[in-house]
Amino acid sequence: MISVVIPTYNEEGVVGRCIEAVAAEEADCEIIVADGGSSDGTVAEAEGFRDVVIVRTRKGRGCQMNAGAAGARGDVFLFLHADTVLQEGWSRDVLSACEEDGVGGGAFTFRIDSPGRHYRLTEHWVKLRCRLFSLPYGDQGIFVKRDTFEKLNGYVDIPLMEDVDIVERMKKIGRIRILDKMAYTQARKWMREGWLRTSLRNQLVMLMYRLGVDPHRLARIYYRGA
Repeated sequence: MISVVIPTYNEEGVVGRCIEAVAAEEADCEIIVADGGSSDGTVAEAEGFRDVVIVRTRKGRGCQMNAGAAGARGDVFLFLHADTVLQEGWSRDVLSACEEDGVGGGAFTFRIDSPGRHYRLTEHWVKLRCRLFSLPYGDQGIFVKRDTFEKLNGYVDIPLMEDVDIVERMKKIGRIRILDKMAYTQARKWMREGWLRTSLRNQLVMLMYRLGVDPHRLARIYYRGA
């Protein structure tokens, strides 16, 4: 079984599309929505789907995803952002990858669900980053074997870069497999904040993280600009 954990915070009008796509997959999956205290209709929207498990916890993706995984029953955990939809047939590829020798987990190929050449540039950069450094981000839908996740003691409870942290630790246990199947992410943050500004801020925050800047300080910089 694959346990799909979706961390949410005020994702009304978005999370339903994500859940619907997962539920449409003909696979043995469970869907867990880990809500961080939404003040809108996110939880009600998720509850409108049959057999979706709602976990309520405090805000923070690392904390939320750990809370979702705590009650998960699957042999594989897939952590999926609420504004992301996976390409049909994703479950077969995830299970096949996890059966390969030496693979601890992986992610999907990143796509921004919007036209525009500038978005294609972002996708090419992500593809290059994954090829050179085996470093997918959370918006690519990170999946991990249950036993690997338990060895890692899950996500670190930090306000930003929790995805980078767990992938770097996963690489010490097994290979990271980037699937050809797409993870289509909404372009809302690029459209809201501007493509260039968003791209430059993301690279600046990553550089500062690599230089050892505390994730709590990075979160203040990142979300102040959002």
